[in-house]
Amino acid sequence: MGKSVQKITDKVSLIASADTWIEGLAIQQLIKTSELNGMQRVAGMPDLHPGRGYPIGAAFFTTNKIYPALVGNDIGCGMALWQTTAKVAKVNLDKLAKKFTHIELPLDESWFSIIESSKAAKNITIKGYDSALGTIGGGNHFAEFQAIDEIYNQSALDELGLSRKHLQLLVHSGSRGLGQSILVEHIAGHNHNGLCEGDADFKDYMSKHDEAVRFAELNRELIAKRFLEAIRASGERSLDINHNLVSAKNINGCDGWLHRKGATPSDKGYVVIPGSRGDYSYLVKPVFTALSDNDLAVQESINSSLFSLAHGAGRKWQRGECHGRLGHKYKREDLYRTALGSRVICGNKELLYDEAPQAYKKCETVISDMVDAGLIEVVAKLRPVLTFKTNGGC
Repeated sequence: MGKSVQKITDKVSLIASADTWIEGLAIQQLIKTSELNGMQRVAGMPDLHPGRGYPIGAAFFTTNKIYPALVGNDIGCGMALWQTTAKVAKVNLDKLAKKFTHIELPLDESWFSIIESSKAAKNITIKGYDSALGTIGGGNHFAEFQAIDEIYNQSALDELGLSRKHLQLLVHSGSRGLGQSILVEHIAGHNHNGLCEGDADFKDYMSKHDEAVRFAELNRELIAKRFLEAIRASGERSLDINHNLVSAKNINGCDGWLHRKGATPSDKGYVVIPGSRGDYSYLVKPVFTALSDNDLAVQESINSSLFSLAHGAGRKWQRGECHGRLGHKYKREDLYRTALGSRVICGNKELLYDEAPQAYKKCETVISDMVDAGLIEVVAKLRPVLTFKTNGGC
């Protein structure tokens, strides 16, 4: 087993070294969740932090039932990486920052035909949420232009068709109000109780859940396309991976349901683990994709991680307390530029402080823990160029 795999209880694993700081409440939530009926195993990632009753940055494996509350309200949230035709060498940050004045408004009528055809192609039939498509939302969601800063595996980069000459675009968002409505409906009828496999309500939730996942994927696609349009460039999607969802999974010969809440799948190919807006992000290759039957120690680490990885750097401070911690040190204007030379666009004062780099752990620590656990190989380090956070609410 990897050096950064801790066994907390018989059911609970933590992918983090003893030196990695993780809030005690998050560990308590992890253990408490492992006691739910039907819960077989729980795994915390190195970005684990407390949520509203359930931890974020964790995976949960159940049999015979699912727990929608573990997935939460942002069903299908994930990361999409696009390579743009814009050249890094030609970026003018002052000019670039002026191109996104109205980009968080709902898409106008010129997009309606694209939305309808895209929804039909993805079999999205739920109505009433089209105005959210192409919008980022609040919290830790963002769109960020990035440059490939360091390359550790050129052949892997070539496989993805990525070039350090081109500006990259990373989009983090989910199903917006649709996911929220699905969770609210579930809580109203079942509180935080699970749904038994095969029941009518189970089938109804999974149908809506799967549609919300497709909606989230379309949302990220439309966000990317409108950002590309804003800078008068085109682009190609390199990857799109969800980290909030529940799906059928066989683990060690046992059929069940794998819930991921802020946990990136390690069995879907290359993924990006983002840092805070003032930190590097990392393009990584899960070791699972190149595993041989003889790698028993690595297989044990992968099983302990429930085929999951971190989805980001992980918070150090709770939202709402960041302004108090940082307000006396930093003026609002100070937070629009980062130590790496990148710019930040955010019109929401509280969000500007809540999502400050200081509120997060260093992403390098999270990456190091997953490397030590034998779960990933680092392909490239991505440097932020310009980060867009919502100018409004969620």
